[in-house]
Formats: sequence, C-alpha cells, structure tokens
Amino acid sequence: MNRGSTSRAFEAPPLTRRQRDIIAFFRAYVEEHEISPTLEEIATHFGVNKVTIFGHVAELERKGVLRRAARGISRGLQLVESDRHHPQTLSILGTIAAGAPIETIEDPEAFDLSDLLPANKEVYALRVRGDSMIEDSIRDGDIVVVERRDTASNGETVVAVLPNGDATLKRFYKERGRYRLQPANPDMEPIILKSVEIRGVVIGVVRRY
Repeated sequence: MNRGSTSRAFEAPPLTRRQRDIIAFFRAYVEEHEISPTLEEIATHFGVNKVTIFGHVAELERKGVLRRAARGISRGLQLVESDRHHPQTLSILGTIAAGAPIETIEDPEAFDLSDLLPANKEVYALRVRGDSMIEDSIRDGDIVVVERRDTASNGETVVAVLPNGDATLKRFYKERGRYRLQPANPDMEPIILKSVEIRGVVIGVVRRY
C-alpha cells in the first residue's frame, strides 16, 4: 500500500441484506434514469410501504451510505460512494477560441472540480425539466448546482416552493407587497405570489453533450 497517498478507498459500513438490496436498486435506477428514485418508487419496487423504506433510508443516511441533498425534494437522495468513483480533477489542455482563432497552447494545468463549489457552503444538485430559463442558458436536462439558502437577493435564480407545494426554478424578485418569480423565456408569464419559500440559489450549471 502506498502510505504517501492522501486518498482513501470508500469503506462501506456493514449493511443488512435489505439495505444492500436498496442500494443496488438505487444504483441501477440512477444509471438508467440519471435521477434518484423517490421513496415511493423504492417502496413500490420492494412491495412494502413508504414508512418501512423511510426507516431503511434513515439508517443508510446514518451509516453515511446515502445523503439527502435537499429536504422536501422528492429526489434529493444521493449515493455517497458515487462521489468517490470519479476523478476530482481534470486536465486543462489549452484554450479554444469562440471568436477569432488563437495560438494553440500545450501547457496542461490541473482543474480541481471542487473549485466549482464554494468553500464551507452546503450545496446540492437538481436536474432541470422544462424551458422556462433558456434565456439564462439553463436548458432542459441541465444539472443546476444549488447553494442551500432560505433567502435570496433580487435577480438571483432560486429553487422556490409555491404555496401548493410545487417547486420551480425562476429568477427571484421581491416587490412591494408581493414576490415575482420571473422565467427567462418570453413565451412564459411570471408567477406572482404573496408568499414563497426559498430552498436555494443556483450557483452553477452543468451540461452533458
């Protein structure tokens, strides 16, 4: 073993057979759908009620195998081990022009993926569905990186929960006696509310081509 290495392999704590089955289903579901399953979907798969699955999931969270990226969001669970199976740095091999051509650069540098995340901040990710934010370059299928916050400044893009319990991604504006959730799409109308719950502010967007 290389004692000079600062990395360490993920060591899973002891799990019950049912917990191992849940993790196997969770992993297969994410690989197929690219989103996490809900508690209802896990319960349906195993033919048990949601309360039973909630207990198993709570224990898996306690053991550090699952973590909840955002409370109140049905697909907020994540596999902790998945973070350790992917490289945390990429090599920047040069610069590419989006305008006039530039001289090729062949001096690689390391790009730490953790630089995308603010230090000492609690963040989570959500997959976008819909085209309400396309003029802000947030498209259907993108992943938004969200800093968990319950307040926002005017103009920030937020994860907002409406009074009926639905969640939406919009630009936030506090106006006199009301809140305006503004889409970045000229074909859509703003949502005007007297009250709204903020669950986080978007700090980044990841797109897979």
